[in-house]
Amino acid sequence: MEELENELPVVLDGQVPLGDLLSRVAQAIYAELSELAETLPNMSDGARKRTLADWVVKTKKQVVKLYAITKWARDAETVQKCMNITAFLMNQNQQFEDVIRGLTYAKESLDPARLRNHDLLTSLDVLTTGTYQRLPSGIKKSIIPITPLTDAEVISTLSDMEDAIRYRLRMSEIIPVEMFQHHIANGRVHFSVPKLFETAICLRGAEKNDGWFFVSVKFLIIVGGDLTGMQEFPSEPTGLLRRHIADEADQRMACYLPLPDKPEFAPNPEDPPRPQLPEGTVDAPLVRLFNFLQMMSMSYQLEILCYQAQRMRSLGWADFLKVEMRDGRKTLAVSYWMRPPQPGAPVVAPNRLKLPPHGGTLTISIVEKVDKKAARSPIARMLAELQRKSKLGDMRPSDDVESLQFDAKWEPMKGVLAANIDAEEAIVAVKELAVESDNIDFESMLRKVIEVHTRAILRFYQVQLQRGPVRVFSPAGKVVLVSEKGYHSLRVHLCADEVAIVSIDTRTGRLSIRDTGDLAAAGRGPRFSALSDKLNEAPNMLFEVLIRLRFQTITDIVEQKANYLGFQVFRNRNFSKEEIQKLGPAARGMMYIQLANFPTHYLVLVLTDEEFRYALISTKMLSDTMFGNMIMEDIGWLDVRRIRGDRSAGAGMDEVVISSMSHEPLVLQKRKRDDIPSELSRSEDSFNLETQVLRELYAYCCARVAYTRVERQFKLRGIPYTHVNPTITLPQISELGHIQSSLARSVPALCVQSSDILSGAPAAEAAMPNIRVIPLNWWSDKKAQVVTCVKLKYVQQPVGKRAAAGSSSKNIIRPSKRIIYDAAEAVVSFLSEEVDTCVDEFLEEWARVSKMVVIAREVARMAKGNKWPDVRLLSFDLQTVEFAYASDYTVLITCTDQLSPTGGSFELRFSRCAPSPTFLQPSSLAPPQLRFSNHQLRTNPHEEAEPYLRHVLRHGPLASSLDRLVELLRNTLPIAVELEHMRASSRDTKQSPGRGRGRPRIAATTGTSEPWVDTYVKGLGWWRVLYGDLRHALDFRLMTEQRIAILDASYSLFGSSSTSSPSPELFSLLPIPDFKTLVLDAIKSVRMKDEHARVAYIDAGVVCDSSFVSGVARALHERVLKKLRDR
Repeated sequence: MEELENELPVVLDGQVPLGDLLSRVAQAIYAELSELAETLPNMSDGARKRTLADWVVKTKKQVVKLYAITKWARDAETVQKCMNITAFLMNQNQQFEDVIRGLTYAKESLDPARLRNHDLLTSLDVLTTGTYQRLPSGIKKSIIPITPLTDAEVISTLSDMEDAIRYRLRMSEIIPVEMFQHHIANGRVHFSVPKLFETAICLRGAEKNDGWFFVSVKFLIIVGGDLTGMQEFPSEPTGLLRRHIADEADQRMACYLPLPDKPEFAPNPEDPPRPQLPEGTVDAPLVRLFNFLQMMSMSYQLEILCYQAQRMRSLGWADFLKVEMRDGRKTLAVSYWMRPPQPGAPVVAPNRLKLPPHGGTLTISIVEKVDKKAARSPIARMLAELQRKSKLGDMRPSDDVESLQFDAKWEPMKGVLAANIDAEEAIVAVKELAVESDNIDFESMLRKVIEVHTRAILRFYQVQLQRGPVRVFSPAGKVVLVSEKGYHSLRVHLCADEVAIVSIDTRTGRLSIRDTGDLAAAGRGPRFSALSDKLNEAPNMLFEVLIRLRFQTITDIVEQKANYLGFQVFRNRNFSKEEIQKLGPAARGMMYIQLANFPTHYLVLVLTDEEFRYALISTKMLSDTMFGNMIMEDIGWLDVRRIRGDRSAGAGMDEVVISSMSHEPLVLQKRKRDDIPSELSRSEDSFNLETQVLRELYAYCCARVAYTRVERQFKLRGIPYTHVNPTITLPQISELGHIQSSLARSVPALCVQSSDILSGAPAAEAAMPNIRVIPLNWWSDKKAQVVTCVKLKYVQQPVGKRAAAGSSSKNIIRPSKRIIYDAAEAVVSFLSEEVDTCVDEFLEEWARVSKMVVIAREVARMAKGNKWPDVRLLSFDLQTVEFAYASDYTVLITCTDQLSPTGGSFELRFSRCAPSPTFLQPSSLAPPQLRFSNHQLRTNPHEEAEPYLRHVLRHGPLASSLDRLVELLRNTLPIAVELEHMRASSRDTKQSPGRGRGRPRIAATTGTSEPWVDTYVKGLGWWRVLYGDLRHALDFRLMTEQRIAILDASYSLFGSSSTSSPSPELFSLLPIPDFKTLVLDAIKSVRMKDEHARVAYIDAGVVCDSSFVSGVARALHERVLKKLRDR
């Protein structure tokens, strides 16, 4: 069965070996991966991920298809057998058809054929001898087989042939010196030429004119690099290639051999005449064989190099590599870094540099050595001469040995990537470009050339950057040429830790700019890609591109740090070109950081070629412009060294360089912008802006603006001010501990004189001469505040529950959010929430606090004196003062609206405190203990007179006004107490059960349910008792020298009778009946109790001393009340 299958024809039509398919797919995947490895680093992060995803999807589809094909290949043997059987059947069918056609042709052609004459002689021989006597020898040779030689005969024949070859080589045959390495075996001679070939030839016979014939050849080559497809270039040629080499070698070796006497074929008259040896020459077939095989070996190597170059084109180099074979395929020219032609006819800018079409050309040619003597060593030349003389004598060989070699040349184009390199120096750097037969690798040769070319271009760029018009990259270490494993790049230090890598793509020859870490700087990928594209269009703009990239990188760093700190940062503001020029001609870029608490002010970071410059600007938006253009009103330049480093020098606002752009010049302008010292050292890390530095600069600008606004308020009021030493810090107040800054010592405080700022303010004499104004919270995100510290001329200890509750230490109280008082140092700190109104707020708070301080001081002085021993200070917390003006009668004083046009106002709240036995003396004004309920005892009758009493403190100096108020309170206290007693007695009488549900007879008569007696205040020192009928009343008036007048309210003090100077109220009041009798009766009853009572009768009433008002008023009131009830 197997023999039958072997007889079947093998049909491979449309079949592909699975191994070839697997190899092709694997090679394609590897090639695509190699291409991705070279192209992905130049892509952005998004493009890189997208490319990888597309490649994975496409490769997965191919692998799945390959897997399906592999499954199908399991039945390949069965399918192949079926195809072979089908082909066998088709062949058999074809044979049947051929037989039919042959028989048909024979039938048609034999009919007209004629028989030849009968061969009588052969017939007679067969009849007589029984065999053929005259059969042609050709038939015998073709039919009768030749008797094969035995092994011994074969060995003998080969040995004889070897002897003939050995004799011929030693005696007459000219052997090239390069082919001296040979050995004879198996009836043939084997020549070996190192790095070229090994060949075997044999003689046609032992005769002198028998020539050589070709047997085999092997090229001594080793292919390096990518071995894909190298099966097409075997070291031992086979098939058609071997046949071609054999025919050509036989023809060349038999060029001068004579033709045989009896040729097998007749000569063709059209063939050229056979060459003849010139006189005096001897045929040298081995020389011609060497020349031919040498050319074949070198051509073979050149074809391999060409194939490798084409292979590189298929692996991604197609658009950037041009491969050409010239001079009859003896020259390989490869041009790299081809620039793709632009579509259409683009218009080239007149100032744009014209770039060459490619980067350079690598040419490999097969040439003959010019100096043939130098091609051989002296020993080789001597051996060749001895061989010629010994074998040829005076004759010369028909052919000379051709000394061929590879000539590899590199020609870099001028102006590649706008770099004018030294071509000779670059060519010398390549050292020797040689085609090595034991390692044929075109890619390594090309990469070596490109590596040298890349290094030369980058070296040129390095020199250009270091010698640029701006000495930004001139310092050592700024631009470094780095070479790592054949990869060259320029490391350009931009700023801080930022480094840009400038490299040239080996495959495309395109310039590439990237960050040190592509994955870490994925967000910058599009920017670097755009810069690379622009740079490849105009490579001569490398310096400008790097400068622009440097500023963009610095801007990004500043913006990132500002955003990290929570600042509002802008790269551009709507300034005109003229406004931007105010920042100086050296400005290359700006970053605007808006101050959160002051939106119209910006901290501007001005980028120059060497360093940052810092400015504080105030802006104004032009409302009459369409797009809201802005202008710079003021510009202040900041000296960072003075702010941060040289703090011992007292860096403060006076050291800030201020340049005014407004019509009104700023104060404290120390020097112009052009006066900035030029000897400031510029280190390499001048753009290494630390976050802490930026934070402090921002805080300093906030402080500067806050101080400016405070100073503006001083200027508007004409208040002179100075700056105090920054080493003099805030008072050590724990309440202000959370609002301290590390930069506070670099920022001075403002100092004003109390005589200036408190001019016209109340209690200005209570403050020491120096008052400090210090803005706060400019270093934090909180709203800016201003603290004003005033040292009082005397120390007043806080007393009372509120002072104890608001204190956080022994001597410090905080009665409100805006006031802190250090009683030990007598320093009052005023906190203002608004910087723009801090002076007004301070003056308002000072007016309030100072008045409270004066009041507390005067009350304390009263308590220490002997005039009013029962006056004592109960509570003092700078906002309020509470004191007892008589016994347990107290008043709480506060003030409001101190800066109003009316001068502010005071609020009085009257109350009672626990009685102190110490002050219950006969001289005290305390009323006698009455039998009333607790809530009645604890009320202060002066409460109703508060609307009239509050105005006392507004007239005249506060100290004297307070004395008048206290004296008025003490003098009117008996009246108020007695009237309160009357009202309370009337209320108790109404609620008495013996009175018929509390309704007196007069109430029933008048039809009213009101109490019998009602009291109210008529004015300052003027009380009125109104009786139940509402037609009669008594007036109590305070007079001088502590006298009190009790009058009939129907009489006026400003006229002789009730008709003179009547008031509207007088028309409703009637004189009290028998009032004179009632008065005299009351005076009599008082004097009966105390004959020394100071009481005097007048026409409309009675006048008595304040100490006797209780008895007089009570006696008179009882009689009037009784009189009115009995009516």
